[in-house]
Amino acid sequence: MSSYQFNTLQVEQTGDNVYHVQLNRPDKRNSIDDDMWKEIPQCFDSLGTDSSCRVIILSGAGKMFCSGIDLSVLAMLHDPNQEVARRAIAMRIAVKKFQDTFTSIEKCPKPVIASIHGGCIGAGSIDMTSACDIRLCSQDAFFSIKEVDMGLAADVGTLQRFPKIVGNDSLVRELVYTARNFSATEAKDIGFVSSVHADAKTLTDASIKLATNIASKSPVAITGSKINMNYSRDHSVDEGLNYIANWNMSMLQSEDLMTSVQAAMTKTPPKYKDL
Repeated sequence: MSSYQFNTLQVEQTGDNVYHVQLNRPDKRNSIDDDMWKEIPQCFDSLGTDSSCRVIILSGAGKMFCSGIDLSVLAMLHDPNQEVARRAIAMRIAVKKFQDTFTSIEKCPKPVIASIHGGCIGAGSIDMTSACDIRLCSQDAFFSIKEVDMGLAADVGTLQRFPKIVGNDSLVRELVYTARNFSATEAKDIGFVSSVHADAKTLTDASIKLATNIASKSPVAITGSKINMNYSRDHSVDEGLNYIANWNMSMLQSEDLMTSVQAAMTKTPPKYKDL
Protein backbone atom coordinates (compact mmCIF):
# COMPACT_ATOMS: atom_id res chain seq x y z
CA MET A 1 0.00 0.00 0.00
CA SER A 2 1.25 3.48 -0.86
CA SER A 3 2.33 5.73 1.99
CA TYR A 4 0.38 8.51 0.26
CA GLN A 5 -3.30 8.38 1.18
CA PHE A 6 -5.85 10.85 -0.18
CA ASN A 7 -9.62 10.96 -0.62
CA THR A 8 -9.55 12.06 -4.27
CA LEU A 9 -6.12 10.91 -5.50
CA GLN A 10 -4.54 7.50 -5.82
CA VAL A 11 -0.76 7.42 -5.58
CA GLU A 12 1.44 4.42 -6.25
CA GLN A 13 5.05 3.81 -7.14
CA THR A 14 5.45 2.45 -10.67
CA GLY A 15 8.96 1.07 -11.00
CA ASP A 16 12.15 2.67 -9.74
CA ASN A 17 11.78 6.34 -8.80
CA VAL A 18 8.51 6.81 -10.76
CA TYR A 19 5.24 7.69 -9.02
CA HIS A 20 1.80 7.56 -10.61
CA VAL A 21 -0.84 10.02 -9.37
CA GLN A 22 -4.41 9.36 -10.52
CA LEU A 23 -7.35 11.70 -10.19
CA ASN A 24 -9.65 9.22 -8.47
CA ARG A 25 -13.28 10.31 -8.74
CA PRO A 26 -14.28 8.20 -11.75
CA ASP A 27 -17.98 8.23 -10.84
CA LYS A 28 -17.86 12.04 -11.08
CA ARG A 29 -15.68 12.06 -14.23
CA ASN A 30 -12.79 13.20 -12.01
CA SER A 31 -14.34 16.61 -11.52
CA ILE A 32 -12.30 18.74 -9.14
CA ASP A 33 -14.19 19.06 -5.86
CA ASP A 34 -13.11 20.96 -2.75
CA ASP A 35 -11.06 18.02 -1.44
CA MET A 36 -9.18 17.60 -4.72
CA TRP A 37 -8.33 21.31 -4.89
CA LYS A 38 -6.68 20.90 -1.48
CA GLU A 39 -5.10 17.47 -2.02
CA ILE A 40 -3.32 18.16 -5.32
CA PRO A 41 -0.86 20.66 -3.78
CA GLN A 42 -0.44 18.44 -0.72
CA CYS A 43 0.45 15.54 -2.99
CA PHE A 44 2.85 17.36 -5.29
CA ASP A 45 4.54 19.25 -2.46
CA SER A 46 5.17 15.91 -0.72
CA LEU A 47 6.41 14.11 -3.84
CA GLY A 48 8.60 17.11 -4.61
CA THR A 49 10.60 16.48 -1.43
CA ASP A 50 10.47 12.66 -1.55
CA SER A 51 13.99 11.53 -2.48
CA SER A 52 12.66 8.24 -3.88
CA CYS A 53 10.59 10.13 -6.47
CA ARG A 54 12.25 11.45 -9.62
CA VAL A 55 9.34 11.58 -12.10
CA ILE A 56 5.56 11.78 -11.70
CA ILE A 57 2.85 10.56 -14.07
CA LEU A 58 -0.54 12.28 -13.71
CA SER A 59 -3.63 10.55 -15.13
CA GLY A 60 -7.34 10.12 -14.49
CA ALA A 61 -9.15 6.98 -13.32
CA GLY A 62 -12.14 5.68 -15.27
CA LYS A 63 -13.39 6.80 -18.68
CA MET A 64 -11.80 10.25 -18.88
CA PHE A 65 -8.98 12.40 -17.58
CA CYS A 66 -10.98 15.23 -16.00
CA SER A 67 -14.26 17.09 -16.51
CA GLY A 68 -13.12 20.26 -14.77
CA ILE A 69 -14.30 21.99 -11.63
CA ASP A 70 -17.14 20.38 -9.69
CA LEU A 71 -20.14 22.70 -9.84
CA SER A 72 -20.60 22.32 -6.07
CA VAL A 73 -17.37 24.30 -5.64
CA LEU A 74 -18.73 27.20 -7.68
CA ALA A 75 -21.87 27.21 -5.55
CA MET A 76 -19.73 27.46 -2.40
CA LEU A 77 -18.07 30.63 -3.69
CA HIS A 78 -21.22 32.72 -3.76
CA ASP A 79 -22.52 34.14 -0.47
CA PRO A 80 -25.50 36.41 -1.21
CA ASN A 81 -25.50 37.64 2.39
CA GLN A 82 -22.20 39.48 1.96
CA GLU A 83 -22.02 42.95 0.43
CA VAL A 84 -20.12 43.31 -2.81
CA ALA A 85 -16.69 44.43 -1.52
CA ARG A 86 -16.42 41.63 1.04
CA ARG A 87 -17.76 39.11 -1.45
CA ALA A 88 -15.17 40.25 -4.01
CA ILE A 89 -12.27 39.95 -1.55
CA ALA A 90 -13.40 36.47 -0.50
CA MET A 91 -13.67 35.51 -4.20
CA ARG A 92 -10.13 36.72 -4.89
CA ILE A 93 -8.75 34.67 -2.01
CA ALA A 94 -10.53 31.58 -3.34
CA VAL A 95 -9.25 32.11 -6.90
CA LYS A 96 -5.67 32.53 -5.65
CA LYS A 97 -5.94 29.24 -3.76
CA PHE A 98 -7.20 27.51 -6.91
CA GLN A 99 -4.28 28.99 -8.86
CA ASP A 100 -1.84 27.73 -6.24
CA THR A 101 -3.23 24.20 -6.68
CA PHE A 102 -1.97 23.95 -10.26
CA THR A 103 1.11 26.07 -9.66
CA SER A 104 2.17 23.35 -7.20
CA ILE A 105 2.50 21.01 -10.20
CA GLU A 106 4.62 23.52 -12.10
CA LYS A 107 6.79 24.27 -9.05
CA CYS A 108 7.27 20.61 -8.13
CA PRO A 109 10.98 20.04 -8.84
CA LYS A 110 10.23 16.62 -10.35
CA PRO A 111 9.07 16.41 -14.00
CA VAL A 112 5.33 15.72 -14.32
CA ILE A 113 3.97 13.80 -17.32
CA ALA A 114 0.25 14.24 -18.01
CA SER A 115 -1.19 11.00 -19.40
CA ILE A 116 -4.53 12.05 -20.90
CA HIS A 117 -7.31 9.76 -22.12
CA GLY A 118 -10.91 10.62 -22.91
CA GLY A 119 -12.09 14.09 -22.06
CA CYS A 120 -9.86 16.85 -20.77
CA ILE A 121 -12.54 19.49 -20.58
CA GLY A 122 -14.16 22.05 -18.36
CA ALA A 123 -12.82 24.72 -16.05
CA GLY A 124 -9.59 23.38 -14.58
CA SER A 125 -8.59 20.57 -16.95
CA ILE A 126 -6.49 22.51 -19.46
CA ASP A 127 -5.19 24.62 -16.58
CA MET A 128 -3.95 21.47 -14.84
CA THR A 129 -2.31 19.86 -17.85
CA SER A 130 -0.72 23.15 -18.94
CA ALA A 131 1.14 23.16 -15.62
CA CYS A 132 2.70 19.77 -16.41
CA ASP A 133 6.09 19.38 -18.08
CA ILE A 134 5.07 16.88 -20.77
CA ARG A 135 1.69 15.80 -22.14
CA LEU A 136 0.86 12.52 -23.88
CA CYS A 137 -2.64 11.45 -24.89
CA SER A 138 -4.64 8.59 -26.36
CA GLN A 139 -6.40 8.78 -29.71
CA ASP A 140 -9.78 9.14 -28.00
CA ALA A 141 -8.70 12.21 -26.03
CA PHE A 142 -10.43 15.51 -26.65
CA PHE A 143 -9.88 18.90 -25.12
CA SER A 144 -11.82 22.09 -24.45
CA ILE A 145 -11.17 25.42 -22.80
CA LYS A 146 -14.72 25.56 -21.52
CA GLU A 147 -14.81 28.60 -19.27
CA VAL A 148 -16.57 31.04 -21.61
CA ASP A 149 -19.50 28.63 -21.86
CA MET A 150 -19.76 28.89 -18.08
CA GLY A 151 -19.82 32.68 -18.19
CA LEU A 152 -16.30 33.38 -16.95
CA ALA A 153 -12.76 33.96 -18.14
CA ALA A 154 -10.35 31.13 -17.32
CA ASP A 155 -8.51 32.21 -14.19
CA VAL A 156 -6.33 29.38 -12.89
CA GLY A 157 -3.60 29.14 -15.52
CA THR A 158 -4.85 28.41 -19.03
CA LEU A 159 -4.66 32.01 -20.29
CA GLN A 160 -1.14 32.34 -18.87
CA ARG A 161 0.43 28.95 -19.72
CA PHE A 162 -1.41 27.54 -22.73
CA PRO A 163 -0.39 30.36 -25.14
CA LYS A 164 3.28 29.85 -24.28
CA ILE A 165 3.01 26.11 -24.98
CA VAL A 166 1.15 26.41 -28.29
CA GLY A 167 2.75 29.62 -29.58
CA ASN A 168 -0.10 30.45 -31.98
CA ASP A 169 -1.92 33.48 -30.62
CA SER A 170 -4.69 33.38 -33.23
CA LEU A 171 -5.53 29.74 -32.58
CA VAL A 172 -5.34 30.15 -28.80
CA ARG A 173 -7.86 32.99 -28.97
CA GLU A 174 -10.14 30.91 -31.20
CA LEU A 175 -10.08 27.99 -28.75
CA VAL A 176 -10.65 30.29 -25.77
CA TYR A 177 -13.41 32.37 -27.36
CA THR A 178 -15.36 29.46 -28.87
CA ALA A 179 -14.82 26.79 -26.18
CA ARG A 180 -14.91 24.24 -29.02
CA ASN A 181 -13.52 20.76 -28.62
CA PHE A 182 -10.20 19.96 -30.24
CA SER A 183 -9.04 16.42 -30.90
CA ALA A 184 -5.93 14.46 -29.98
CA THR A 185 -4.67 14.93 -33.54
CA GLU A 186 -5.14 18.70 -33.38
CA ALA A 187 -3.53 18.80 -29.92
CA LYS A 188 -0.48 17.07 -31.41
CA ASP A 189 -0.45 19.32 -34.48
CA ILE A 190 -0.44 22.51 -32.37
CA GLY A 191 2.22 21.19 -30.00
CA PHE A 192 0.10 20.80 -26.89
CA VAL A 193 0.89 17.08 -26.61
CA SER A 194 4.11 15.31 -27.57
CA SER A 195 2.54 12.12 -28.92
CA VAL A 196 -0.77 10.34 -29.47
CA HIS A 197 -1.27 6.66 -28.63
CA ALA A 198 -3.82 4.12 -29.78
CA ASP A 199 -5.67 3.58 -26.51
CA ALA A 200 -5.45 4.03 -22.73
CA LYS A 201 -3.23 0.97 -22.23
CA THR A 202 -0.64 1.91 -24.82
CA LEU A 203 -0.76 5.46 -23.45
CA THR A 204 -0.01 4.21 -19.94
CA ASP A 205 2.80 2.00 -21.24
CA ALA A 206 4.32 4.91 -23.17
CA SER A 207 4.04 7.21 -20.15
CA ILE A 208 5.78 4.69 -17.89
CA LYS A 209 8.50 4.08 -20.48
CA LEU A 210 9.17 7.81 -20.83
CA ALA A 211 9.11 8.37 -17.06
CA THR A 212 11.50 5.46 -16.49
CA ASN A 213 13.91 6.87 -19.06
CA ILE A 214 13.89 10.31 -17.40
CA ALA A 215 14.21 8.73 -13.93
CA SER A 216 17.42 6.99 -15.03
CA LYS A 217 19.12 10.36 -15.59
CA SER A 218 20.92 12.46 -13.01
CA PRO A 219 18.28 13.89 -10.63
CA VAL A 220 20.54 16.91 -10.12
CA ALA A 221 20.54 17.57 -13.87
CA ILE A 222 16.81 16.92 -14.33
CA THR A 223 15.72 19.13 -11.42
CA GLY A 224 18.09 21.88 -12.49
CA SER A 225 16.82 21.70 -16.05
CA LYS A 226 13.17 22.00 -14.99
CA ILE A 227 13.77 24.90 -12.64
CA ASN A 228 15.85 26.78 -15.19
CA MET A 229 13.46 26.19 -18.10
CA ASN A 230 10.57 27.48 -15.99
CA TYR A 231 12.59 30.54 -15.01
CA SER A 232 13.80 31.26 -18.55
CA ARG A 233 10.28 30.99 -19.97
CA ASP A 234 9.22 33.99 -17.88
CA HIS A 235 12.42 36.08 -18.15
CA SER A 236 14.72 37.53 -20.78
CA VAL A 237 17.49 35.47 -22.36
CA ASP A 238 20.10 37.48 -20.46
CA GLU A 239 18.33 36.94 -17.14
CA GLY A 240 18.01 33.22 -17.89
CA LEU A 241 21.71 32.90 -18.71
CA ASN A 242 22.64 34.68 -15.50
CA TYR A 243 20.31 32.40 -13.51
CA ILE A 244 21.81 29.19 -14.92
CA ALA A 245 25.35 30.53 -14.33
CA ASN A 246 24.49 31.10 -10.67
CA TRP A 247 22.81 27.70 -10.48
CA ASN A 248 25.66 25.75 -12.06
CA MET A 249 28.44 27.41 -10.08
CA SER A 250 27.49 24.90 -7.40
CA MET A 251 25.74 22.13 -9.37
CA LEU A 252 28.71 21.59 -11.70
CA GLN A 253 30.55 20.42 -8.59
CA SER A 254 28.02 17.61 -8.05
CA GLU A 255 29.27 14.01 -7.99
CA ASP A 256 26.68 13.27 -10.70
CA LEU A 257 28.98 14.88 -13.28
CA MET A 258 31.82 12.49 -12.45
CA THR A 259 29.40 9.55 -12.30
CA SER A 260 28.27 10.37 -15.84
CA VAL A 261 31.87 10.66 -17.11
CA GLN A 262 32.88 7.34 -15.54
CA ALA A 263 29.83 5.60 -16.98
CA ALA A 264 30.66 6.92 -20.45
CA MET A 265 34.27 5.76 -20.16
CA THR A 266 33.35 2.27 -18.95
CA LYS A 267 30.28 2.00 -21.22
CA THR A 268 28.08 1.04 -18.28
CA PRO A 269 24.75 2.58 -17.23
CA PRO A 270 25.28 5.30 -14.61
CA LYS A 271 23.79 4.87 -11.15
CA TYR A 272 22.88 8.13 -9.44
CA LYS A 273 22.05 8.67 -5.81
CA ASP A 274 18.57 9.88 -4.92
CA LEU A 275 18.31 13.61 -4.47
